[in-house]
Amino acid sequence: MTDSTLDAVQVAAHFAAPEPAVRRSGRRKGPHLLLTLAEAQRTLLEVGSMLTLGPLLTSLPRGDGHPIMVLPGFMASDQSTALFRRHLKRLDYDPHPWNFGRNLGPRGSLMEDMVAAVKRLADLRGEAVTLIGQSLGGIYVREIARVVPAEVRQVISLGSPFGTEDGGGTNPGVARLFELSTGRSAAEARREHGFADMQAPPPVPSTAIFSKTDGIAHWRICIERDGPMTDNVEIVGSHCGMAFNPVVLCVVADRLAQPAGRWQRFARTGWRRYVFPGPIFAP
Repeated sequence: MTDSTLDAVQVAAHFAAPEPAVRRSGRRKGPHLLLTLAEAQRTLLEVGSMLTLGPLLTSLPRGDGHPIMVLPGFMASDQSTALFRRHLKRLDYDPHPWNFGRNLGPRGSLMEDMVAAVKRLADLRGEAVTLIGQSLGGIYVREIARVVPAEVRQVISLGSPFGTEDGGGTNPGVARLFELSTGRSAAEARREHGFADMQAPPPVPSTAIFSKTDGIAHWRICIERDGPMTDNVEIVGSHCGMAFNPVVLCVVADRLAQPAGRWQRFARTGWRRYVFPGPIFAP
């Protein structure tokens, strides 16, 4: 088992610990407990499918070499996105890790440091950067795009719960772990770091990939509002295994292959009609 696989499975197993399904007034319930308990096993299946189908994935649309930064989910590190970035490299892109260690939540100058890292990469390459974030990493990339939209080509989120303001809609164990890690609630962290309206689409093209079988975040808090530069693409998969899911990579490859400045929503034509339902948007 690779380090990146072990990293993702450990996170999935940690999050899958059963928690009392308490619903506070006005808060959305999290995913069904059975989906949460099966996170680790489903993540392993997705890892296996990515490794098995690896040779076929080289037939996906080739890239133009533009830079990409991939941000891991909560409690995960760059190891969890290593296989995903390797496939992006094979498709002729220039993928980069986030290089900030394990993602323990927003703290200190992390947001400013990430913005500076994106600006450095864009300046070095002389072109805008695509930002891809898994779970909490997807919340980060949306906020980075609000600060430096000129340096961001597009953002892609993988199961990112940006539709919640107070942690509602996520597994209670994840919300508790977030509070223990950051020393504050999700709502307090959002206010402290200037995440004024996470639900508002960023000022760049944005694709949210979500799953109704997500065991960590309810799918309704992982989808974009309808807008001229937003799209939601539904897949079948776990939360922690999204960066190992071949179908996710197919969607991402389609998004990345679009010429700069000519972004369009994911085309559900031909065989895709039977695999990808029509887009659902947040109210």
